[in-house]
Amino acid sequence: MAEFTMPALGADMTEGTLLEWLVHPGDQVHKGDIVAVVDTAKAAIEVECFESGVVERLLVEPAETVPVGTPLAVINPVSTVTQLSAPAAPAEPTAARASAPTPLVRRLAEERGVDLSTVHGTGPGGRITRADVTAAPPPEVAAASQQSRAAAAPPVAAAPVVPPPARTTSRVRATPMARRLAAEGGVDLAGVLGTGADGAIRAADVRAMLTGSEIAPAPQTAPTVEVSPTPDRHAETAGRSEAMRRAIGDLMARSKREIPHYYLSTTIDLGPALVWLREQNRGLPVSERLVPAAMLLKAAARAAREVPQLNGFFTDGRFVPAPEVHLGVAVSLRGGGLVAPAIHRAADLPLAELMARLRDLVARARAGRLRGSETTDPTITVTSLGDQGVEAVFGVIYPPQVALVGLGKVVDRPCAVDGLLGVRPVVTATLSADHRASDGATGARYLAALERLLRTPEEL
Repeated sequence: MAEFTMPALGADMTEGTLLEWLVHPGDQVHKGDIVAVVDTAKAAIEVECFESGVVERLLVEPAETVPVGTPLAVINPVSTVTQLSAPAAPAEPTAARASAPTPLVRRLAEERGVDLSTVHGTGPGGRITRADVTAAPPPEVAAASQQSRAAAAPPVAAAPVVPPPARTTSRVRATPMARRLAAEGGVDLAGVLGTGADGAIRAADVRAMLTGSEIAPAPQTAPTVEVSPTPDRHAETAGRSEAMRRAIGDLMARSKREIPHYYLSTTIDLGPALVWLREQNRGLPVSERLVPAAMLLKAAARAAREVPQLNGFFTDGRFVPAPEVHLGVAVSLRGGGLVAPAIHRAADLPLAELMARLRDLVARARAGRLRGSETTDPTITVTSLGDQGVEAVFGVIYPPQVALVGLGKVVDRPCAVDGLLGVRPVVTATLSADHRASDGATGARYLAALERLLRTPEEL
C-alpha cells in the first residue's frame, strides 16, 4: 500500500486545507493525474498523484486542515493490484490502458453531461484530454444526432427508460470556497442556484442560502443575479489577504535572516534583440507573435544552464545543483500577493512554446489552478516589474533556491556605440545571489552570459 500525503507546496508551507477530492475509492489513477485540490495560504493548488494504482480509501474529508506529510489517501499500487487480481484474461494493449481518461477529465465530463465513450481522444496514446471534452457536442446535440441515426435504423424493441441520476454535490459546478461553506453549513449544493460564470455556484450563493429562512431554488431560466458584497465576504477576502501576507513575510524574513545576499546589476542593450524579434514576427498572426518577455526569460534560463552554480538548492548545509532549469516566474495575484510557479525545462523550450506556457501559467495562477509540481521545483526565479514602469528590481531569494534574477522596464537611453552617441533600448538586469553557494565573480559571469545571449538572440 502507498500513502498519498499532504505535499509541501512551497518552502513556507506547514499545513494545508483539503478543498476537494477529484477521485473516489475504487478509481484507477496514474502517476501525474490530478486527484485533489489543496488550499495553501497563497492559493488553491491542484495536486498530482505520484503513484499509479487504485484508490483504496480516502483518509481526510474536504475542508479539513492537516499538517504537511499527513496521509490523505491510500493507493493500492499497480503491481499489487495485478497480483491480487484473479487469473488475468488476455492483457489489453498498452495503448488502450494509456487512453484511460484522468480523474479530472472524468469529472469535467460528468459536469458537462458528456459520454466519454463517444469522445475521440487526441492526447498521447489516444487519451481523452480536457480540450476533447470541452469540444464535445452538448448532450442535447449528441442525443439529436443519435435520434436521427436511430430513425434511419430498423425498429428495435424499446428499452426501459431509466431516469437520469439526481444531481449530486460532487457534480455541481462550484468554487472551492463555496464547497467549504456548504460543508460547514450543511447545505446541499444541488439546490443552490449559481450566479457565477456558466452557472457556477459562488460563496455568496451559499451564504444567501444560509441566511434566507425559506429560499427555494430559482428556475434554471431565471436571469443571472449579481449578489452584492456583504461584510462577511469582505472579511473573508481580508482574512485571505492577511494570511498570504503573513506567509510571504515569514518566508522573506527567513530568507534575509539566513541567506547572505549579494547584489549585482548591469544595463543591457536590447537593440539587436528587438530588431531580431521584429523580423521573427513579420508575417505572423498577432496571436502568435513573440513578445520581449519570452526572449528575456529564455535568455535567463539559458544563462542559468551556462552558470550552474546559480541553478539549484542550498539544503543540509551545502549547494545541490539541479539537472534541469525549471524557471520560476513571479506572478502578482489580483487580490494581492504573489506566487512563483515554474516553467519546466525552460532552457530547452522554443521561444513560441515558452511564451505559450508563460501565458497559460499566469492565467492558471490568477485563477487558482496551479499544480503542485509547478510550485515545488523552481530552480531559479525571475521577477519583473517592467510592466509597472519599474526600471530596476532587486529581489529577495526564495529559499532553498540560491539566486533570483530581476528584470526592469525596457527604456530608451542615450548610449555610446562604436564611438557614436545614440538612443538605444536598454533593460536593467539584476542578480540577487546566495554567498554560501557562489561569489560575486560567479554572479558576474551569469550577467555576462545573459547580456551575450540578448545581444545574439539567434542563439535563443
